[in-house]
Amino acid sequence: MLENINIINLAIVESLDLNLNQGLSVLTGETGAGKSILLTALGLALGDRAEAGFIRPNCQRAEINLSFNLSQLPVAATWLKNHELDDEHHCIIRRTIRQDGRSQAYINGRPTTLQHLKQLSSKLVEIHGQHAYLTLLDADTQRGFLDQYANNDSLLNEISACYQQWHSTHQELEQLIKNTTDQQHREELYRYQLTELEQLDLQNYDYDALITEHLKLANLEYILQKGQEQLNQLDQQDYAINSQLNQVIQSLSELSPLAQELTEPHSLLVEAQIQIQEATQQLSYFLQAQELEPQRLQSLEADIAIIQTLARKHQVQPESLPEVAQELITALDALSNSDERIIELKQLIIELEQQYFKVAQQLHEQRCQESIKLSQLISNMIQELGMPHGEFSIRVTAQENQAPKVHGMDKIDFLVSANKGLPLQPLAKVASGGELSRISLAIQVSTNSHNTPTMIFDEVDSGVGGGIAEIIGQKLRDLGKQSQVLCVTHLPQVASQAHQHLFVYKSNDDEMTTSSVKTLSPAQRIDETARMLGGLEITESTLIHAKEMLLRSTART
Repeated sequence: MLENINIINLAIVESLDLNLNQGLSVLTGETGAGKSILLTALGLALGDRAEAGFIRPNCQRAEINLSFNLSQLPVAATWLKNHELDDEHHCIIRRTIRQDGRSQAYINGRPTTLQHLKQLSSKLVEIHGQHAYLTLLDADTQRGFLDQYANNDSLLNEISACYQQWHSTHQELEQLIKNTTDQQHREELYRYQLTELEQLDLQNYDYDALITEHLKLANLEYILQKGQEQLNQLDQQDYAINSQLNQVIQSLSELSPLAQELTEPHSLLVEAQIQIQEATQQLSYFLQAQELEPQRLQSLEADIAIIQTLARKHQVQPESLPEVAQELITALDALSNSDERIIELKQLIIELEQQYFKVAQQLHEQRCQESIKLSQLISNMIQELGMPHGEFSIRVTAQENQAPKVHGMDKIDFLVSANKGLPLQPLAKVASGGELSRISLAIQVSTNSHNTPTMIFDEVDSGVGGGIAEIIGQKLRDLGKQSQVLCVTHLPQVASQAHQHLFVYKSNDDEMTTSSVKTLSPAQRIDETARMLGGLEITESTLIHAKEMLLRSTART
């Protein structure tokens, strides 16, 4: 629920910090005192469009903070967790507006978009006002009210599961049909590409070995030339390394008996001579075995050119061409099997649709049965709420010959006739703002629907008075026993039913008007209720009447 509203420098509000309780809270005050500013602040904090004109004169920015307790609202808590904005069981929404008209929204101290803010707000607060958009006019909301009243959760879960199976199968079928439209062309293309790759002898394909062999053959003349030069220096010249080393070994062999320290160097040089002789022999064998092969070199260059061309064509590295060939083989196999899969999917869709429509029919019958009961309940309620000839009806229409939908096949319409003799028509066409608010109240009470923890009613009592106003107040109080309700009212009959009474007033300081809000004590509530009853002149009888009204509301609890 909404625990605190904090407003800084918004319109005529300089600073306001207001704690709210569970139950029904009413906002009263003289006309122009600033009750609408609170609703404006709530709207801005919840995502309404912001303008620099909202900022208090001579201030740089305005700020609104809302603090919510989510301990009893898992839906909003889950949304915050899914968006990595959670903070245990609390949620703080902050909105700032600058002089340049720009604004910034924060959820639990982290910047967020207005889109996310509105998504979250819809799970926290529901505003019902004469000039506010009412979710009651939304077809999905109307269906939700009926399903909640009818306890259709089990059927809704079942039909949603059926729909998801049907939808995923239908998507797979559509994709296969789309693919087979140009299947022949793609099959020819895949086969041509595969034939190109198969000329590479994919069974024995080794691109690294080809590059290594090409590098050797391309440089063979240079290799032979330099190799012969090194062979000559090792063993085939007058002053070859091997000859000179042999002389050194001979000399040390003569000196070793005379100096034992020379024995080790002599042994090492003997081993070195053996290694040099083996290396000389291998180098000689290598040079004798080499043969220039210009035709083989040309063949390698042609093969490498083909490989690199195909690699660029398929946008892969040359080493990956065998994998491309395997992918083409798999694609061709899938194309050849697609006809069989299409037949399987078509049969599966028929079976899933039969299963879906069976559940949809059960849901339709349940909705039809419960809509009659709910229509009568709401009709009775709106007649009590100042629409004596009002009639409410819920029309459930099965939409045949249409594809399955996630919530069933029914079109739900809320119809109303506000005056005697007039036909039933959709809510948006016949109901005024005040009537919509009262109808919404009747639906909330009749269905025990609490989709959001906090509901705000802006002058739901507009256009009524006397006993009707008291009934509206009683219904709001009943609703407040299960939810948090905030109501702006001008009628004492409604205000007297509140669990918490908030008084909005204006004061002037240094030629600047400021609007403030305070929570009234029991004694102050009597005075405010008397003011609402008696106007400017408050008599003893008016105070007695006010006290009686407050006592009656307490006795009903």
